[in-house]
Amino acid sequence: MGIMTKFIKTLSLIIMCSLFAVSAEAQSKGRQFLGGFRDWDAFKEIRANGEVTCYMISVPKNTAPKNVRRGEIYVIITHWPEAQIRSQVNVVVGYPFKEGSTASAIIDGRTHKMFTQGERAWAYDDKQDQEMTEAMKRGARLVVKGTSARGTNTTDTYSLSGFTAAHNAITQACY
Repeated sequence: MGIMTKFIKTLSLIIMCSLFAVSAEAQSKGRQFLGGFRDWDAFKEIRANGEVTCYMISVPKNTAPKNVRRGEIYVIITHWPEAQIRSQVNVVVGYPFKEGSTASAIIDGRTHKMFTQGERAWAYDDKQDQEMTEAMKRGARLVVKGTSARGTNTTDTYSLSGFTAAHNAITQACY
C-alpha cells in the first residue's frame, strides 16, 4: 500500500471519527436522511465548516459465529467531495482485527482483499473502491470475512438489495 493511500485512508478515518464525535444536537442539524433503499440507508451530512459528506450504510443479514460478542457491525460507502474521495468502501466488524491480517469482501463470488486497522477494513486504493462499488451495484450479496485479534474467524453476510438506488442518492446529493 502506498504512503499516499495510507495517508488518505488514515485522514478519512480521522474525519469520519470527528463527524461522529460531534454532539447529537449538532449532528441532527447537519444530517439529512436521503432515504431508505431496501437494505441500505442514505444520508447527507453538512459539518459546521460547510464540508459535505454523503454516505450509505447497511447492517448484515447474518453474522457467524453467533456465540461471539461483538460491537457494531456495518458497511459504509462514503463520498468526501472536498477530499476528492468517491465511493470509499469501509467495513466495521465490531472487534479488533488480528494484527497484520486482511479482510475479504466477497461480492457474488469474487474476492477483494482489504487492509485492516482496529475494527475497520478498507480497500487498498481508489481503484479498488470503484471496482468494489461497481460490483456491488451489479451484485446480490456481499460476504465479509475476517479474523479477530483472538483468532476467531467471522463471516458477515449483507444484502445488496437497494445498493444502486442508495448509491445514486448519495451521488446526486454530493455532486
